[in-house]
Amino acid sequence: MQRRTFFKSAGLAAVSLAGLGSGNLLAKPAKKPNFLFLLIDDLGWKDLGCFGSDFYETPNIDALCGEGIKFTDAYAAAPVCSPTRASIMSGKYPARLDTTEWFGGPGGEVPLEKYRWAVNKPLLTADFKESLPLSELTVAEALNQSGYSTFFAGKWHLGAEQRYWPEHQGFDINKGGWEVGAPKGDGYFPPYDNPRLEDGPEGEHLPDRLADETIEFIQSNKKNPFLAFLSFYSVHTPLMAREDLKEKYEKKRKALGLKTEYGSDRNRNIRLTQDHAVYAGMVEAMDTACGKVLDKLKDMNIDDNTIVFFMSDNGGLSTAKWHPTSNIPLRGGKGWIYEGGIREPMIIKWPGEAEPGKVCKKPVISTDFYPTILEMAGLPARPEQHKDGKSLVPLLKGENMDRGPIFWHYPHYSPQGCSPASAIRENEWKLILWYEDSRKELFNLREDIGEKNNLADKKPEITERLFNKLLNWFKEVDAEMPQLNPGYKQ
Repeated sequence: MQRRTFFKSAGLAAVSLAGLGSGNLLAKPAKKPNFLFLLIDDLGWKDLGCFGSDFYETPNIDALCGEGIKFTDAYAAAPVCSPTRASIMSGKYPARLDTTEWFGGPGGEVPLEKYRWAVNKPLLTADFKESLPLSELTVAEALNQSGYSTFFAGKWHLGAEQRYWPEHQGFDINKGGWEVGAPKGDGYFPPYDNPRLEDGPEGEHLPDRLADETIEFIQSNKKNPFLAFLSFYSVHTPLMAREDLKEKYEKKRKALGLKTEYGSDRNRNIRLTQDHAVYAGMVEAMDTACGKVLDKLKDMNIDDNTIVFFMSDNGGLSTAKWHPTSNIPLRGGKGWIYEGGIREPMIIKWPGEAEPGKVCKKPVISTDFYPTILEMAGLPARPEQHKDGKSLVPLLKGENMDRGPIFWHYPHYSPQGCSPASAIRENEWKLILWYEDSRKELFNLREDIGEKNNLADKKPEITERLFNKLLNWFKEVDAEMPQLNPGYKQ
């Protein structure tokens, strides 16, 4: 209406548009991109075919990997779920937010009857906050303020009280997100016992249901820019698969002649083989659900304007509670500061901008999503909010970029066997500081991805340089530290 009024008042109503000689005046504004974020729970770095699994079948995510950029050195901000999820939403390190442990976990003086793995230890685990503060402007709120429709489905686990749930953190619609970190009720089948997800018919499968909810949102908002955040409860315990998939992988395991093997590390048994039939079925069901949503984008002809992110919130569970998967060649798993606990399978598809099929080996971390999304959407950065994130747009466009060192702070005892520790990675070097004995471990990840050779004594200059950077970072983020336990009895 404003353009027509201008032309008329200027006496140009009869002039042909071609004769204006200024096509830019009439150019349509660029359509804002849509965002689909696929966040998987407890998926290991090697749990996808495109990342090296020979047992699990993930054809849909493998296809996405071929259409996008594969990040080989992508990290979660913590080896457990809630801190990483908070980092994605806020663009800040868990240490800066004091959200360093999974919400509901032990902190400070822990009750003996509930957290046996954390009592009578040399250290008292650091205290932490059990919610994503409402004062944080989430990436969903930033997009929502700029006209995006926002949707959340699945696992939230960022605050027990209802006021901390997705609908109060920037999401217009919430399907299934509340305080818990794993399915309740009958697990992955109804009844779900979920106040934000009505029970479906008998036999319904949770990952499929969450995909359907996401599709319904996308269909209702195809004319508006949107953020659809599909946060699977899969593949977190309880181990529970559809019977047909369980039988499929039992037969596959037998046909391949696979036998479960275990190793040992720091007094923990660690699974060395990927051959768990139920877990494999859970992985495939998650992949099928992802494919269902991705196919719908193509059916609706909006896939070329939809940016897709794929990520896991921590490493695969390999050292505790049925040990369902293996992260080999990585060391450790969920709950560990070693690579198996923090390195994740990550894919970004950016149609028309990022060259499909490329592989990026630069270290990146979950805090980077926030500024990346803002830049992709053509929105101004919010440096005071996403203080610990760096936009990955240069990497996605094939440009050179060094995002600088990456940090982790996990001042807790995990049920998977890890003791309080912090770490820093800069280029190929990773330094781990263990708090019980102040021991330092230095690894060259380019040459030693399995973190087998501690070079701390052989490379004292690198060790000291990274240690000093870690100490300075503690001061910057005001990190909470574990304390000596005066009641510890050996």
